Amino acid sequence: MIFTETAIAGVFIVEPKPFPDERGTFVRTWAPDEFAARGLETTIAQISVASNLERGTIRGLHYQRAPVAQAKLVRASRGAAFDVAVDMRADSRTFLKWIGVELSSQNRRMLYLPTGCAHGYQTLVDDTEIAYLISAPYSPPHEEGVRWDDPALAIAWPLGAPTRISARDAAFPDFRLAESSERGASRSR
Repeated sequence: MIFTETAIAGVFIVEPKPFPDERGTFVRTWAPDEFAARGLETTIAQISVASNLERGTIRGLHYQRAPVAQAKLVRASRGAAFDVAVDMRADSRTFLKWIGVELSSQNRRMLYLPTGCAHGYQTLVDDTEIAYLISAPYSPPHEEGVRWDDPALAIAWPLGAPTRISARDAAFPDFRLAESSERGASRSR
């Protein structure tokens, strides 16, 4: 596998090496020793798949707080998506910066996100399936989200506004609003 670190510390584009022969192609999509050699999380607590019917669907931006923050390895098992990682780590030099990469069943790229990064994507074709390897189980009390069109992030979604988005994802607050309401709540406690 080829690991390319992005402009966000700890976020990697991972490109598996295909082994073609007369039958087709074999590709390893998980090799914990190669991830561990780079200091990346190798615990897999959950494997999930999201199926998306329509081009332009946006899911995200999602992340979980400690103690159940999640590292993720994401790939398109069918179709194609513009996959986004946003650095939500307040102590990071790239706090609130984002990167986006096209993941498709054709290019076989994967995106590794460490804990503390929000994740989302926009499907580029109909009938896209995204597979996730996740380091911690889903925990509703620790779930956080930032709205897909938050001006503090200014993500350049390739297809613009979503054709489909869940009511929950559309209702996430802008980061700055969530941050200031959290500060206010902590002062009143």
